[in-house]
Amino acid sequence: MSDFPSLGITGVTGAIGGEVARLLSNDGISLVLLARTPAKAPELPRAVVRPADYGDRMLCERSLEGVEAVFMVSGRESENRMDEHRSFIDAAVAAEVRHIVYTSFMGAAPDATFTLARDHFATEEYIKDTGLAYTFLRDCLYADFLEAMVGDDGVIRGPAGTGAAAVVAQQDVAECAAAVLRDPAAHAGVTYTLTGPEALTMAQVAHIISEVRGTHVTFHDETVAEAYESRKKWPAPDWQYDAWVSTYTAIAAGEMATVTEDVEDLTGHRARSLRDVLRGE
Repeated sequence: MSDFPSLGITGVTGAIGGEVARLLSNDGISLVLLARTPAKAPELPRAVVRPADYGDRMLCERSLEGVEAVFMVSGRESENRMDEHRSFIDAAVAAEVRHIVYTSFMGAAPDATFTLARDHFATEEYIKDTGLAYTFLRDCLYADFLEAMVGDDGVIRGPAGTGAAAVVAQQDVAECAAAVLRDPAAHAGVTYTLTGPEALTMAQVAHIISEVRGTHVTFHDETVAEAYESRKKWPAPDWQYDAWVSTYTAIAAGEMATVTEDVEDLTGHRARSLRDVLRGE
């Protein structure tokens, strides 16, 4: 392996970016770790740490110098996320990055029910318009987050109806990203949809959490109006309420139900199930 780090990884202080960096470092690959807070970046052999804030175009351009391919983890949910994405992508173009691997969302489209999936689609289109090589990893809802949907009373509440979601493990997403980044050119122009091995209704999710944890979790199918009202106990801007509620309405609409084999095709192993994630497997 070359000692010159031509592969950049963003989000290295988070679950996905950090695991991708560790997997590639274990392979002996030299990396540029791009972090909003460099002091929090993991200490890895053959890795250099550089500061990167998506909203600071000039900083990102300097930090991307010499990087040929970059793993772009989608930015933090915010009202300005699209502006920050464009800023980082513009910096990549100016720094002569050749390939962007971007973490998108399943069913990304301009009219997606899940409001944030619209931002992901817009980001994909912006990347395409640059003319850079690209690979998109469209992740389903993370299986790792489902327990956080359970209220203090043991109830998952949301207008998901009998819709199902093929929830995916964060570890599988990281392994897929690492597989792509080991040879980005082989995946140029490809969009992968990363899912778990089965599509689960929220009632099934509640049952599995109950079974694995030995607790009693149930699902209550709220109306959309009830969902907005029940979330008002958390002060948030309107776009955030829309995102929270549309997570469930997208499930109800069937927009997260398709199961793919992309995880297995990229990693060589069966995708982890919700049970696997809850058991730490």
